[in-house]
Amino acid sequence: MRAGMVAGAVLAATALVGCGAQEQSAVVEGTPPARPYDGPLHVPARDLDEDGPRATRIESGAAGRALECDGEIYPGGGSEAWSDEDGGSTPEEGLTAYFDIEQPDVPRSGYRVERKEKGRVLFSYDVEGRTKVAVVVAEDRKDRPGWGPETSASCDPAELPESFTASLEYEIWTDAHGRRVPTTEISSSAGAAHCAWEKAYFLALGEYRDRRMYARDPDGVLEPGMLTAAYDGDVAMPADARDTGYRLGDRRLWLTGDTSTAYVRTPDGVEAWPLVKDGMGCK
Repeated sequence: MRAGMVAGAVLAATALVGCGAQEQSAVVEGTPPARPYDGPLHVPARDLDEDGPRATRIESGAAGRALECDGEIYPGGGSEAWSDEDGGSTPEEGLTAYFDIEQPDVPRSGYRVERKEKGRVLFSYDVEGRTKVAVVVAEDRKDRPGWGPETSASCDPAELPESFTASLEYEIWTDAHGRRVPTTEISSSAGAAHCAWEKAYFLALGEYRDRRMYARDPDGVLEPGMLTAAYDGDVAMPADARDTGYRLGDRRLWLTGDTSTAYVRTPDGVEAWPLVKDGMGCK
């Protein structure tokens, strides 16, 4: 295997759902892959003061190396310390401790043991024979008694099964060919409840430092001055607008060259979603 602002606040606030306890066992027998991960299970994970795939790969240690993503690595990192009652007595209980301690937005069943070595076990969650979530559990490490997570990493949610991602509140768009598009490229969600933004809707577009956030706000629930212009639910499509190919249900995204407004075509017409100003969020 190979390692393959407001936007962050919205996604973080809306992704904390859908991963409740499942009745199935977390670990299954599975079918050994043709090319199992053969690298070290202990790779020191360093915290970097930066964002992006490079930093995530370094911060996720061996787990990041074990992934087989079609696109970039998504989240990943090392674990924090825990107390005696948090660790497990077996590697399988260590995987369960990972779910309990880290509360990750990944499936909680269907993992298999991919590699073992003294004091460490690699669990992988595979989609069509390729590892999309990797968790390295270790036993009795400093400030981590018992079995528990040492490093973990996963691919973009768009690479996980639709049966799982349908339980999450953020949404996965498709391209003009029906292929699922990474959430790091485009994603959308209703506004966060703790901000009283449930009647607003956000669209995040672009990657990392070029990320832009647009908003649909027909009820005017967003704070004054948060948007660069007013939302308009009935506009004519600009002559220079182009179809991006991005689709979500009956919504189609169009953009013009200046990207200051997202034009969303629906069966009822065209809506103009303005940009959210940089650094804006609920107070």
